[in-house]
Amino acid sequence: MREIRVIGIGAGDPEHLTLQAIRAMNDCDVFLHMAKGTEKDSLAALRRQLLADHMTHPFTWMEVEDPSRDRSGPAYVEAVADWHTARAALYDEALAQHEGVLGILVWGDPALYDSTLRVIALMSTPVDVTVIPGITAPQTLAAQHAVTWNRIAGSVHVTTGRRLRDEGMTADDVIVMLDSQNSFLGLDPSVEIYWGAYLGTPSEILLSGSIGTVGSQIEKVRAEARTEHGWIMDTYLLRRP
Repeated sequence: MREIRVIGIGAGDPEHLTLQAIRAMNDCDVFLHMAKGTEKDSLAALRRQLLADHMTHPFTWMEVEDPSRDRSGPAYVEAVADWHTARAALYDEALAQHEGVLGILVWGDPALYDSTLRVIALMSTPVDVTVIPGITAPQTLAAQHAVTWNRIAGSVHVTTGRRLRDEGMTADDVIVMLDSQNSFLGLDPSVEIYWGAYLGTPSEILLSGSIGTVGSQIEKVRAEARTEHGWIMDTYLLRRP
């Protein structure tokens, strides 16, 4: 049975890489990277730099173009399912083309808003999967703002911008990821927001305050950063007073 290592590499800071991740990387012979266009070349570059810094033996870097996803229609779940199926076929091809252990370096942690494990489950090739956890964007966000996710005896809800727009705040403390529409702008202006983009990288941006005070500033800064870099990854914590 073929082996795959799914390795969380953290939110962007090279020092987020754990000793366990480094050991797992050195178990691998081939690393598969799904290229997402020239605007995200910096994400591939970080992965390659981590390998250059920590690998102790020769390896193969295999880069393939990520299948396109239909973003035009309302059938979001169906479109993502088709995208995952297409990705699984590429994973199968990678194993067929190269011998040895396949490594996949995952931004953040493989368990939080990442589809690598779901894609592997769709593969036709029988595989033995080992998962290495990584530091997530919400962890880094809280550290950079020096706050906790939850308050004493409280809970925290992790969700997406899409669900925040549909459901509103379903807890007093909410972490939001994957929000391209600034969904927080529709909330009570007194809600506190701790926002961060490009967390752990030299381009990191941090803003905090009530939505009424900093909401429009976040919207402006986010748009400018997206234009400058060609992409943006941001997350934020919402907190009712």
